[in-house]
Amino acid sequence: MSTVASEQPTTAPLVEGRKSVLEQSLVIAFMIIPVVALVAAVMLTWGWGITLLDVVIATIAYFGTGLGVTVGFHRHFTHKSFKATRPMKVALAITGSLAFQGSIVSWVADHRRHHAFSDKEGDPHSPWLFGTGPLALVRGFWHAHMGWLFDRDKTNARRFAPDLLADRDVAAVDRQFVLLTVVSLGVPALLGGLLSWSWWGALTAFLWGGLVRVGLLHHVTWSINSICHMAGRRPFGTRDRSANVWWLAVLSFGESWHNLHHADPTCARHGVKRGQIDMSARLIWLFEKFGWVHSVRWPTPQRLERLARRSAA
Repeated sequence: MSTVASEQPTTAPLVEGRKSVLEQSLVIAFMIIPVVALVAAVMLTWGWGITLLDVVIATIAYFGTGLGVTVGFHRHFTHKSFKATRPMKVALAITGSLAFQGSIVSWVADHRRHHAFSDKEGDPHSPWLFGTGPLALVRGFWHAHMGWLFDRDKTNARRFAPDLLADRDVAAVDRQFVLLTVVSLGVPALLGGLLSWSWWGALTAFLWGGLVRVGLLHHVTWSINSICHMAGRRPFGTRDRSANVWWLAVLSFGESWHNLHHADPTCARHGVKRGQIDMSARLIWLFEKFGWVHSVRWPTPQRLERLARRSAA
């Protein structure tokens, strides 16, 4: 199975253009505001508590948008782990866009570039670009976790995501990214206000189900880029330092079984061993049963055995 679903042509530049001042300001805001919101939410909780409604709204929003990224942006659009019906394709593109992690085309382009140059020069967020000394690793961790987002160079989507640029449905969702981010924050606030019938309920739902949820999902996703390339077990052979980190499995919906993913990128299931929880794979399995997705690239014992032997070699 190919490492990168769509990288062409190889002579095209890695980056094309730079983020505008507005785009870069939004990136920085998306990084800082959820942290500020978390502090505010904790202070409010200390004084008045957090309601069950806040917890329910935040949990539903976290799982819904997080699975939109892992199942949609990652396993479907980036790696083509399965094919989806048109309504399912659009639904996955929209729910992934609600996660505040960038528009679908830019997200996929960055991730395909990561796989094409994993842990080498050209990888947009490898922690190993500055050396192996203590200070270099600290710098590398920061860069992989969130520092790379401050880089204003834009990954060349014409090279890494030409299929998405040519897809009218995906392009339409991509153009609505700003609107979808507003929806992502507005719906929790609206639900909190309506269900509690109070402005206070709207405010706390906005903080917990909106901003704090975004911040937590950001850091879990960034941890796959940083922690899962620095520490953990590597049972399968890869050309990089991707590793499995078990304690991130639930919060990352199975993405932290990162070693198998880099060993076999188009595989629809990342947690392939007994006890390795992979909610994203389970959701894909459910979609397949309903006929909403097909041609799923499930792992086979023979394939896994070959990858394990490659690790031992």
